[in-house]
Amino acid sequence: MGKVIRFKERSGVPPDNVITSKPWEFRRPDWQSRHFIQILRSLSGVLEKHRKEVYEKGPGRVHHLPPHFVLSGSMAFTIQGLFRYRKNEEKMREVYYLAGLVDCMIHQVTPLLRTGAIKEMYSKITTLKAVLEMNWYGSMDQVLLPLDTQFHYDAEYRGSLASASSMKELYRRIKEETEEMFEILSHEYTFYTPGKEP
Repeated sequence: MGKVIRFKERSGVPPDNVITSKPWEFRRPDWQSRHFIQILRSLSGVLEKHRKEVYEKGPGRVHHLPPHFVLSGSMAFTIQGLFRYRKNEEKMREVYYLAGLVDCMIHQVTPLLRTGAIKEMYSKITTLKAVLEMNWYGSMDQVLLPLDTQFHYDAEYRGSLASASSMKELYRRIKEETEEMFEILSHEYTFYTPGKEP
């Protein structure tokens, strides 16, 4: 009976929402969301400033998000796998390479995959999926995360894969390109996790 319950006083500063800052920046949202949201870091800075202003005025919430990508469909499974390994950069890179292989298998038009080599790629994907405990369910659509054209040209990427003359070269190009995409995603974007309003 004699215990006093102490309530945390509002300091005018919103609670820290950073989950990880490296290799990728993941944050908790202050809004209801069923999906991960991918947003340019510059716009995330604007959002965080607005979030602070809202919090300083008292109870309230962010009502408007700057332009962003909602990671739904097959991208939801990709980002979930990346988030699972958020503290292990090597595994994150492997997940993204696997996503590149899966993307190539379902979207890429290349003469190599019209031969028996498709079995080799399928076997490689199956092995990596088991090792990384990754899977994609439902109808397969976009597997790789979106990138603004100021950072990456998808047509050039797909053209480089289509012109590969051997499976070894195809794997090398997928690896190089997914590494480049990984770096862009690491330096240019922030990811907000699914969540609910506090």
